[in-house]
Amino acid sequence: MNCVEHYLPELELATGQVREALQAILHTILFIRSPGPVAPRDIHCEGFDLTYSRIANDDGNQVAVVSGPAVVQENDIDKKVDDSIEVFLRSLSQIGPELLSGCLTLSFFERRASRQLFGLVSHEERVVWEQWILRVVVNNTPRPVNDDSASVIERQRIQDTAEGMLKSAMLKIFELAGGSIDHIPPVMYEFEISCTKRADDRENVYSRVANMPSLIQLGN
Repeated sequence: MNCVEHYLPELELATGQVREALQAILHTILFIRSPGPVAPRDIHCEGFDLTYSRIANDDGNQVAVVSGPAVVQENDIDKKVDDSIEVFLRSLSQIGPELLSGCLTLSFFERRASRQLFGLVSHEERVVWEQWILRVVVNNTPRPVNDDSASVIERQRIQDTAEGMLKSAMLKIFELAGGSIDHIPPVMYEFEISCTKRADDRENVYSRVANMPSLIQLGN
């Protein structure tokens, strides 16, 4: 199976904007690519004029996670996304004065059992069939805090630029997700969020930070 790679437009964000922007992008992709029927939970961003959907059950907060023989009610996906963002922020590399960068990759994969040596030895392989790749530049330049017109205009420019980039990335997600789905397997699958330690990392060194449970469904 060939892996389909989707590259999203680069984001340049202030430090305080990164978490909310990445939450919007990751949760949107996870909602669109959910392997089972799910209900939406609309989230209104505090720092951006934007609303997006997360996976939720009927009470609007949690999903039922079935992993192996156990069934657990927990807000597992939210936690894994948030944890992955914290790992990403710790892995950023400096690319200039007040500038940091990193790449975040959301991978979807299925597990397949295979046999070798005349079927006497079996093992499980992980087959990645889709990846969403996003490069983020974090700008730590202090924002102007004065109330003079120049400061107000600059703050608004920074806000408008970041919001425009985020909305562009969200539109790209819907565009790409609306394309061919022939590569999506007709089985339950998992996800992983990883980050490169450097934006130009050619050795594919990733920090594994999150896995989707084998089955997600609403309620009991």
